[in-house]
Amino acid sequence: MPGTWPERLIVSDARAILAQLRQGQEVAGEDLAWFAQGLADQSVSDAQAGAFAMAICKGGLGMSGRVALTEAMRDSGDLLHWDVDGPVLDKHSTGGVGDCVSLVLAPALAACGAFVPMISGRGLGHTGGTLDKLDAIPGVSTEVSEERFAEIVGANGCAIVAASETIAPADRRLYAVRDVTATVESLDLITASILSKKLAAGLDGLVLDVKVGSGAFMKTTDDAHALARSLVDVANAAGCPTAALLTDMSQPLAPALGNALEVDHVMSVLCGSVRDALHKLTCALGGALLAQGGLAKDAEEGVGRIAGAISSGKAAEVFGGMIVAQGGPLGFVENWQRYLPEAPIIREVPAPKSGIVSRIDGEALGISVVHLGGGRMIENDVINPAVGLSDVVRLGTSVTKGDPLVRVHAAREVQAEAAVRAVKAAISLSDVGAGAQGDTSPPLIHGAVD
Repeated sequence: MPGTWPERLIVSDARAILAQLRQGQEVAGEDLAWFAQGLADQSVSDAQAGAFAMAICKGGLGMSGRVALTEAMRDSGDLLHWDVDGPVLDKHSTGGVGDCVSLVLAPALAACGAFVPMISGRGLGHTGGTLDKLDAIPGVSTEVSEERFAEIVGANGCAIVAASETIAPADRRLYAVRDVTATVESLDLITASILSKKLAAGLDGLVLDVKVGSGAFMKTTDDAHALARSLVDVANAAGCPTAALLTDMSQPLAPALGNALEVDHVMSVLCGSVRDALHKLTCALGGALLAQGGLAKDAEEGVGRIAGAISSGKAAEVFGGMIVAQGGPLGFVENWQRYLPEAPIIREVPAPKSGIVSRIDGEALGISVVHLGGGRMIENDVINPAVGLSDVVRLGTSVTKGDPLVRVHAAREVQAEAAVRAVKAAISLSDVGAGAQGDTSPPLIHGAVD
């Protein structure tokens, strides 16, 4: 709880801490705790918050500083406790394009007997946010009180909400600063941001989905492994059993980018008509969590249980209950396309030649969605939930000249034209039989850290 800081912290000074960080000196854990509290109670200015993020991004904190900052940000607000008759489990993704796993996984876990209090975030940089996706459903509120959050999780098994003002408020402030100061990629800040909220949620187990590839913040396997190792080590040091999977983001996970378009694809998976990479990764992450929480003897059995919860319709039923509990329409699962907004302009991007899809720049696609209005350029931008990209072609697909590579959903013609140009530049085709297509079918899961 806030307000319990050691007396010596009163003498800490933001300028002195910033100077230490800038000079590459080790900052005491007590001083990092003081700064986190300053972020939470507004005694640290916006300029100082931005300088703090930039200094850490450039110089780093080291492992001890990373743990100290994470715990300080966790302890800057309330800690949740649960009185439920099952394990409290959660997953977090480091962010990617077309990554809507949370909307499938949370209800699938709940259908298997877990309780999933998922505190999620909004879009950051070129990646979409889970909360923004839920905002595409009319009436759904992700801003709920802690009491209501507990009620929904207890009755329905899962809820996906924003961190309240009293949950890791230091991160709430720093998260917004990172998005507009080009400090998103910092290993220290990513670790502290992700884990401060997750650790405050009182979890019995956590699995992290660490993305690697063109659409992820971490472009190489080495960088992704370093982040996974950081997250797992810090979370376990803070007392939460945690493991991580390194998963592929060399192409969008789902063939849709944009909030309503991703929800539409999620519903196709939940309602049984699609079995794709999104479904496969959901089962892998869920299987690991069920084993971790004692609801399956091992991950393999857990995968089967998650797949069964989806194929039986139980996961969709739980999702529908969550939507209603959070203010959404009663019949959403049965007729979701009726409720999702549609963009007035839809343009196909034709293949410029025949060939095989050999490269997809996921970050470029994500940025094109932001410029369509599906993400934020500055903190207070209002997102258009209807815009984005759909029917995104997969790596290794053979196409004929003129075949659609992507469908652009736009609010205005000028935006559609810009998105078409961006898509053409982001997708490369290799000649059939030329031997130049490279590895067009990367594995979905590159490894694990536990």
